[in-house]
Amino acid sequence: MPGAVLAMALAGCGLGNGPGSFIVDPGKYDAYHCNDLVTHWKILNDRERELRNLMDKAAQSAGGAVIGTVVYRSDYESVLTEKKIVQQRAAAMKCELVATYESDRDIR
Repeated sequence: MPGAVLAMALAGCGLGNGPGSFIVDPGKYDAYHCNDLVTHWKILNDRERELRNLMDKAAQSAGGAVIGTVVYRSDYESVLTEKKIVQQRAAAMKCELVATYESDRDIR
C-alpha cells in the first residue's frame, strides 16, 4: 500500500501542469472565450493570494505549518494547476489575461 501512494505521488511530479493535475480537468476551459478566461484568471489569482495568506498565517503558530499544509496545500496546488491551464488556453487563443497599455505620451 505505501508503494502505491509513493507511485501516485511521483507520477504527479511528472505531469506537465503540476501535482494538481489529478484534480483539475484540462478540458475544463475549452469552451471559454477570452473574456471568460480573463474573469476566471482574476478569480484564480484572488484564491491563490487567499490560500497563500492562510498558509502563512497558519505557519506563524507552533505546528501550524503542518496544519496549514494539510488543510490548504491541495487547494493551493489545484489553483496553481488551473492557472497554468488557463494560461495555456489563453495563449492558444491569443488572449491577454492581463491588460497591457501602450502609450505614445509620457505621464507628467
